[in-house]
Amino acid sequence: MGKLEEAKDILSAIGMPRAQMNERSAYVLLALADLKEDAEWIDAQKHEMRIIDMMHFMLVHYGKEYKPNTRETIRKGTIHQFVDGAIVERNADNVNRPTNSPNFCYCLTDEMLRLIQTYGTEKWQAQWQSFVAERGMLIEKYRQRRDISRVPVAVNGQVFHLSAGEHNTLQKAIVEEFVPRFASGAEVLYLGDTEHKNLIKNQDMLTQLCVDITDHDKLPDVILYSTGKGWVYFIEAVTSVGPMSVKRVQEIATMSIECNAEKIYITAFPDRRTYKKFVDQLAWGTEVWIADNPDHMIHLNGDRFIGPR
Repeated sequence: MGKLEEAKDILSAIGMPRAQMNERSAYVLLALADLKEDAEWIDAQKHEMRIIDMMHFMLVHYGKEYKPNTRETIRKGTIHQFVDGAIVERNADNVNRPTNSPNFCYCLTDEMLRLIQTYGTEKWQAQWQSFVAERGMLIEKYRQRRDISRVPVAVNGQVFHLSAGEHNTLQKAIVEEFVPRFASGAEVLYLGDTEHKNLIKNQDMLTQLCVDITDHDKLPDVILYSTGKGWVYFIEAVTSVGPMSVKRVQEIATMSIECNAEKIYITAFPDRRTYKKFVDQLAWGTEVWIADNPDHMIHLNGDRFIGPR
């Protein structure tokens, strides 16, 4: 067999679902193992690769070209299942790397590397039996390693775990520090995790308020609603992009044009240094909250400190 068929055989042997025993998944395994057609499995190596690096390897060494727009297919149709199956781990060099980092990478687990290095040898059977027998423990081991870096946040009486990163740390501060000070009693209707976009979404209440949520890309990072005041808070958590600019306010105003609650637009920053980078982009009539100085807010013009416009 050629290397592609051998890779498929390995995936079949360890019990991967049929959807992950295909050509795409076999190429991903070969890329992560840095295994070329004329190499032996004992030569497999473990090293970090971004998905774009895997695609480059496939093209250069196997002549298999995947278009740039197929990266998400590789991520969702192969990599996610490899991670769940303890075949691959994420960001072994930096477990706190945020999901949207351009350096987000993957590598084989130590156990998977040891297994594939024995393929085609007399040691394969024993190594395969060991891997399969320990599969559940391995999955739990790598799940716990991933969970260590997650950001716990208490939302509406429940604890959720956001993926690692500065952006989600700021969202946690919004919920746990901003809300008690400036939106006491408000309910979190929406909070988008960088990994799970719809982690928290009260679709019924958003629909009742006539906030159009069909275009996910236009949703702000956090939406709060105060029943007592009849106020809806649209909040952007800004660490690198996306403050409440005139354009952003107009987009949110359009998606909530029929909203029957009063609207407040807020940009949250982690610190003053980040705020200073965006101060000239902020729209008048919006609010600013800075997480490392949580007891104060900045109001950009208008006749009152905080309130609907």
